[in-house]
Amino acid sequence: MPQTDPPRTDPPTVPDTALREATDHYVDHRELLFSVVYGMLGTVADTEDVLQETWLAWSARHRDRTAPPVGHPRAYLVRVAVNQALARQEAVRRRRESYLGPWLPEPLVTGEDASAEVLRTESVSLALLVVLESLSPLERAVFVLREVFGYGNTEIAGILGRTPAAVRQLGRRARRHVRARRPRYEADPGLQRAVTGRFVEAALSGDVATLMEVLAPDVTMWNDGGGKVRRASRRPIEGRDRVARFLVGIATGRDPIREFTHELVNDTPAALLLREGELFAAVVLDLRGDRVSDIYTVANPDKLAHLRPSTAGRTS
Repeated sequence: MPQTDPPRTDPPTVPDTALREATDHYVDHRELLFSVVYGMLGTVADTEDVLQETWLAWSARHRDRTAPPVGHPRAYLVRVAVNQALARQEAVRRRRESYLGPWLPEPLVTGEDASAEVLRTESVSLALLVVLESLSPLERAVFVLREVFGYGNTEIAGILGRTPAAVRQLGRRARRHVRARRPRYEADPGLQRAVTGRFVEAALSGDVATLMEVLAPDVTMWNDGGGKVRRASRRPIEGRDRVARFLVGIATGRDPIREFTHELVNDTPAALLLREGELFAAVVLDLRGDRVSDIYTVANPDKLAHLRPSTAGRTS
């Protein structure tokens, strides 16, 4: 199956005993930090930058011989990482405002047979990450920490430098917004995989009849090509007829895609599309019952650079 080349921000080897201990703590908690920050930012490169800044702050803290020892390294590292991520949010927002076409989070391939280095402590689904984009940075931080990682309001208050009452209010607003945009429905993984396979096979072959059966009448399709992929729609495509026509046009056009592989993307059964053996796009579906309500296609090569396909599990 495709594997992610694990993002690395390995701390340098240091001779000092205190720094060796700091390195051990950082390595122990690195996957947790990655998962929290990725949930807040939705991009691998920005997450890696934040983790590098977190390591630098953490190692500097241990080099300061006048500073008292850190009693709870995990809590300290999470607090530094979350606040570094919040500080980066404005730059990320400006970059997205000038982005060509729909912006989608970067996909992560997960799964039980992925290497231990690739597995994340928790994984936020691509569909949920899209909804989280509409929250304020603080609301998103509270939602990720509480709803995904199970932090209490008092803990979150200490991380964000807010009162527990303020955190409760932020959490209520975030949950209300998320529920309105994404009702609590999780498709059975077997159904998700079956519908994904049926949809992708129909889309790649231009099978209009099957597409009309599997798509919900009000389906919406997002195509994130970042201005670098030919025929990637610059706006969301809404409605079953329009989505089906778009997909048939792709299937019958030049350089059609004929291969795909089933994968877990952000812990959701999904598909990676291959063109001449090279990764072309990641496709993640949101279901309502057994119909496809939303289609998220990430084809921007910059967002796929950390993924690499294998020959296992291919379908053509």
